[in-house]
Amino acid sequence: MHPNLIKLRWLVFFSLLLVVPLGLFSKTYNGPGDRWLNHFGGGVIYEIFWCLFFFGLFPGKKSISLIPLWVFAITALLELLQLWQPPFLQTLRATWLGRTLLGTTFSAWDFPHYLLGCAIASLWLRLIWQTAGSRDRPR
Repeated sequence: MHPNLIKLRWLVFFSLLLVVPLGLFSKTYNGPGDRWLNHFGGGVIYEIFWCLFFFGLFPGKKSISLIPLWVFAITALLELLQLWQPPFLQTLRATWLGRTLLGTTFSAWDFPHYLLGCAIASLWLRLIWQTAGSRDRPR
């Protein structure tokens, strides 16, 4: 547990206030690079969001490395799950929330972007940990 948990959670909260609008923007942006941002950049932001979210719930030095690993594993599993098209999943995917959380179309190109998002998130979590005032550096 972090010695200044309140400051750490505020830093996570403000980070989420930055990341959520960026994620929503990534899905609606029309302009230079919009194809990449709409299809893959959002995946990077999606990973960062979940890492920040869970770090806010489970702050700890070990969480800095474990959370990005778990987020990558779960989102990779969700990506693979898109190859499975049973009616109940199709019904869920027909909703905005279902499309947002589960996705609709498998793409192997999502995996490197998920990895990039988790790598960025790991650095972000380290920065939050250090900014919140811990003298105990994460490994």
